[in-house]
Amino acid sequence: MVGTIKMGNVMGRLVKKNLGEMGFNMSGGPVNWFPGHMASATRAIRDRLKLADLVIEVRDARIPLSSVNGDLQDVLSSKNRVIALNKKDLANPNIMHRWTGYFDSLKQDCMTINAHSQNSVKKLLEFAELKLKEKISKEPTLIIMVVGVPNVGKSSLINCIHRIASARFPAQQKLKRATVGPLPGVTQDIAGFKIAHHPSIYVLDTPGILVPSIPDIETGLKLALTGSVKDSVVGEERITQYLLAILNIRSTPLHWKNLNDRRLEASLCGDNGKEYKPKKGLQQNAGDVHYIEDVVSEVQCALYVTLSEFDGNLEDESDLECLIEKQFAALQKAFKIPAHKASDDARRMVSKKFLALFRMGKLGRFTLDDVLGDINPSSSSSNTNS
Repeated sequence: MVGTIKMGNVMGRLVKKNLGEMGFNMSGGPVNWFPGHMASATRAIRDRLKLADLVIEVRDARIPLSSVNGDLQDVLSSKNRVIALNKKDLANPNIMHRWTGYFDSLKQDCMTINAHSQNSVKKLLEFAELKLKEKISKEPTLIIMVVGVPNVGKSSLINCIHRIASARFPAQQKLKRATVGPLPGVTQDIAGFKIAHHPSIYVLDTPGILVPSIPDIETGLKLALTGSVKDSVVGEERITQYLLAILNIRSTPLHWKNLNDRRLEASLCGDNGKEYKPKKGLQQNAGDVHYIEDVVSEVQCALYVTLSEFDGNLEDESDLECLIEKQFAALQKAFKIPAHKASDDARRMVSKKFLALFRMGKLGRFTLDDVLGDINPSSSSSNTNS
C-alpha cells in the first residue's frame, strides 16, 4: 500500500531551516578545507590579478553562487570579468537562462559553457577577445587569468584552450597541459601560454582555492557534493545523506517513475531476470557486473519505492532521517552489495557508488542553488533527467 507523503509547503519552510541546518547534516560541523598551498596560491593570485586585463571566473553551473570564492570577490568585482558557468551539461537547462538573466541584471557578463567542447570554449574565447577589443589596439601584451574554486573545470577549460592555441601556434604543442582529475586541488601553481599574436594574448591558469573557513554548512555540503571539497574531508556518507535529503524534498524519485515504468514494473513484480539480462555473449554469475544504465534504473526504482511507501512527514527531521536510513538499505540491494558486508563498509560502498552516479550526471541534471530574487525559489531547484 503506497503511503501518503506529507509535504506541506516544504521548500517554503526550508527557507527558514535549510537542509544544511538539519541535525543529521550538521553532525559533522562546518565544511572546511584549506590545505597549505591554498594560502600561498591566494596571495599569488591576488598579485597576478593586478596585471590581468581580463579575468575568466569559472563557476560550477549547478551552484553558481556556492562556487564563489568570497575572499577574491573584492578584487574580481573591480576587474574586467566574465563569469563562465561550466558543466552546463550537468545543470538543469530549464534554469540556466534564469541564472544568466540574474547576472545580466547585475551588469555582469556571464556565459554557460562545457569545457570539454571546443565549440563552446571557442565562443568563450571570441567573447573574451571582444571584451579586450579596446585594449587590443593599444597594448602589445594582454593577460587573461582563469580563476575559480577547486574542481569547477578550470584545468579542462585550460586544456581545451591549449588545444585551440596549439592549432593556431604549432610551436606550443609541447607545452605541458594542465592535470585533470576527479579530485579537487590538483593544480597547485600558476602557468600560462599564448593564444594570439599582435598583440600577444596570454592565458594564465591558477590553482583552485577556497576560503579558509566556509561558515554556511549547506554551502560547504554543496561544494562537497559537486566535488570541490575532497570527500575524505566531509565523509562520503554525510554527503550522500545530504544528496538523498535533496532528492526526497524535491520528490525527484517520484518523477523518475514515468521514465522507468517498464523497468519499475518488472522490479516490483520480482521479474528482474528478464529485465536485467547481460549483453549477448556474456555469462551472468553471482559477481555480475551491471551495466551503468541498468544500475541507474535499479537505483531509481529503489528510491521511488522507498519514497512512495513513506508515510511520514518530510518536514520532520526525524522522519526524513528514517527515510534516508531505509534508502541506504535499498541502495545496498540496488548496487548488489552483499548483505553480509559490515554495516560501515556497506554504507561507504553505497555512498561512493551513489555519488559517482550523481557526479556523472546519470541521475539527471540538477541546479542546486536557488536563483536570487526568484518569486518561486523552489522552481529553480527542480531537476531534469538526461
